[in-house]
Amino acid sequence: MSDREGCEGQCLEQNEFAIAMAFQPVVDISSRTIVSYEALVRGKNGESAGQVMSALTDETRYGFDQACRVRAIETAAKLGLDRRLNINFMPNAVYHPEACLRLTLQCAAASSFPLDKITFEFTEDERVIDRDHLRSIVTTYQRFGFRTALDDFGAGYAGLSLLGDFQPDYVKLDRSIIMDIHENKARRAIVAGFMTTARMLDLTVVAEGVEKAEEVSVLAGLGVTLFQGYYFARPQFEALVPEEAIVWP
Repeated sequence: MSDREGCEGQCLEQNEFAIAMAFQPVVDISSRTIVSYEALVRGKNGESAGQVMSALTDETRYGFDQACRVRAIETAAKLGLDRRLNINFMPNAVYHPEACLRLTLQCAAASSFPLDKITFEFTEDERVIDRDHLRSIVTTYQRFGFRTALDDFGAGYAGLSLLGDFQPDYVKLDRSIIMDIHENKARRAIVAGFMTTARMLDLTVVAEGVEKAEEVSVLAGLGVTLFQGYYFARPQFEALVPEEAIVWP
């Protein structure tokens, strides 16, 4: 069986997963607006992502990845989301980039959700076995009009070497880099240096996991304008945080 045939066959299994979505906003402090919402997988009764994913196996990983995409798009459309939708995906679960996008394209069309408002996030927390395959995924997604983001940057396996191979549209700085940055000279130096790199590579930087006003202040001084974290708003189960509920610095 070819990768394409195997992928299409597994796409049909996505309904077996009992999952729901929570949504957390990504905000722009310069315009004081919500620019996107990240869809975060939950159990049907609000169980955490860790609980849901603990039951995954190598055999179910692909179907789960597809199910999350479908549920994110369907729920976002039902809630009337009019900003960008950020969807996480598992690079090692994608067999053939174009074939495995088929269900996503079908779901977006059925839900009348614009493709150009979808950003796919992949995490460097997952060890990428085939770097060339990941590059193929990212370039294929961008060719279809999706944007891409490297999530949890600085906390995983790849680091700067991944950006040396190809560039996503966004890089999301992990909480481990920005935590208490106002009290940590080394972290300030690391972010300052990376902001220079990001400008040279035309990358948009998002600081995620922000919990303190002091962190926001320092990061803003280093040139970061996009933020995500409990300081601004917690994820809402099957609901969108309204702009008026955001805590602004």
